[in-house]
Amino acid sequence: MTRILVVDDEPQILRALRINLRARRYDVDVADTGAAALKAAASHPPDLVVLDLGLPDIDGVEVIRGLRGWTTVPIIVLSGRAGSEDKVAALDAGADDYVTKPFGVEELLARIRAVTRRLGGPSEAAPALRIGQHTVDLADHSVRKDDGTEVKLTPIQWSVLEKLLRHPGKLISQRQLLQDVWGPEYQNETNYLRQYLAQLRRKLEDDPARPRHLITEPGMGYRYRP
Repeated sequence: MTRILVVDDEPQILRALRINLRARRYDVDVADTGAAALKAAASHPPDLVVLDLGLPDIDGVEVIRGLRGWTTVPIIVLSGRAGSEDKVAALDAGADDYVTKPFGVEELLARIRAVTRRLGGPSEAAPALRIGQHTVDLADHSVRKDDGTEVKLTPIQWSVLEKLLRHPGKLISQRQLLQDVWGPEYQNETNYLRQYLAQLRRKLEDDPARPRHLITEPGMGYRYRP
């Protein structure tokens, strides 16, 4: 059973999430402070953390950094902070996704399902993925249309695409994508990302103007939606 640690200082949110998650057969632990969250994570390591940033004792970003010091457990931020700077700070600290309050429980559950699907590394076990009428094979670095025609990608186009596809459903921050593809000295060249994502959508999406799989999260980053 997947163990989820929910961290929030609002009792009604803790109660609602505990009920909804347990109804879907998740094992749930809760904490209402950053210190309690770190202690709970250390004593009963979770498979996933849902974390509010506005905690009464420790800022949520510091909790993320504390967790990332010893674990790679997926972290979904659940916060009332809607500013792009807060989102970027959380993602750069190591969060895997960001949901803004007020939120829909079904949306949060969908994000949790997307993250838990990745817990066992499915992208390595099943490296062939779909984008529109195309199959992307991560094992042999190939993209083919349903009629068998091969789609040619440049090395950088492939690097951007592979980074997204190896983390299905996960939000990849702009800075992380820039540094992983171009190098650690790249942090603010977001025009590179817009350019290459537009190229990939023209080659792979059924309707590049309304992409279904290569998704932009404005001010935050990008995700591959299976």
